[in-house]
Amino acid sequence: MRAALLRNIGDDALEVRDDIELVAIGPGEVKVKIEATGVCHSDLSCLNGTIPQPAPSVLGHEGAGIISEVGEGVTDVKVGDHVIVAWSPPCGECAYCGPRNQPNLCSNIQMVMGGTPHFTLDGSPVFGMAGAGTFAEEMIIPHQGVVKIDDDIPLEIGSLVGCGVMTGVGAAVRIAKVEAGASVAVIGCGAVGLNALQGARLANAGTVIAIDRAPGRQNLSRLFGADLVTGEPGSDVVAFVKQATQGRGADYVFEAAGSADGFRLGAEIVRPGGQLVFLGKVNVNQDVAFRWGALMGEKKITRSSYGGARPKRDFPWLARCYLEGKLKLDELITARLPLQRINDGFDAMRRGEGIRTVVLPWD
Repeated sequence: MRAALLRNIGDDALEVRDDIELVAIGPGEVKVKIEATGVCHSDLSCLNGTIPQPAPSVLGHEGAGIISEVGEGVTDVKVGDHVIVAWSPPCGECAYCGPRNQPNLCSNIQMVMGGTPHFTLDGSPVFGMAGAGTFAEEMIIPHQGVVKIDDDIPLEIGSLVGCGVMTGVGAAVRIAKVEAGASVAVIGCGAVGLNALQGARLANAGTVIAIDRAPGRQNLSRLFGADLVTGEPGSDVVAFVKQATQGRGADYVFEAAGSADGFRLGAEIVRPGGQLVFLGKVNVNQDVAFRWGALMGEKKITRSSYGGARPKRDFPWLARCYLEGKLKLDELITARLPLQRINDGFDAMRRGEGIRTVVLPWD
């Protein structure tokens, strides 16, 4: 079958091949025909080594499709079901899923997914990103890694729900639990940042401030819920946020730019006693320094990778919000490409162009 292969960490591009094979489906697993998959910045981070990922591998984790086969013992989904891929599903049994009630921190199934190659090339194992590998015509994943959705949800929309939408909206609603009337600032208005803006609006926030250097993304941020916009080169963002919040700083700040400067800015603009949520990422071994005074004042700092996701609860909820007109998701898609042109999507991301490229493997 056709799939986009990362041969070596640090390669400039993926290799689109027609000779990738799937292993036989096992008990508790499902096979998914991928209908749409987003090109997420985390895919680029795996490609360039910012996020550790075994190679060779099929990248892609933000996907949706149709169940084409189920393994022995699978009863929660069936052939023909429309599903969203959940790249970090909870097992429901470990200490995080049980007594600690933090299923978004479960690593049991993630470890199984990440360490079990479901693809092969010339008889040699090929891994899938985060145990998934949605840059392929088909993939195999444990049944806990898919969530059924209604057939009236467009699958390209479903694919976005599986990562970028969940991460941004969930950060505001599930992690920070933004209070009605609170002030919110979002640093970096790519896909995750725009969805953090939407999450703030779902929570009935008061003043919402978007911070981004690019004029195009500043304009988009207004569409997705920002009241005020700043961040152009040369601007004093700290003074702008303080002025907009009666000198205190924002009650909630979400950093979605993924840079040391963005992390530091977040610490400067969140008010004493406020909450700062880091959504962006740099290389896992990179040190990030802060002005110590910016961390004082009972500020709460959280790092969130998946917006507190409980996929079986949250994916259908997000899909309903879309159908009810509460979430703008069609507007996130700025390009649609066949799998053969997936590297064009990565190139656009490197240039800072567009919001989300959706790849249609069967197109």
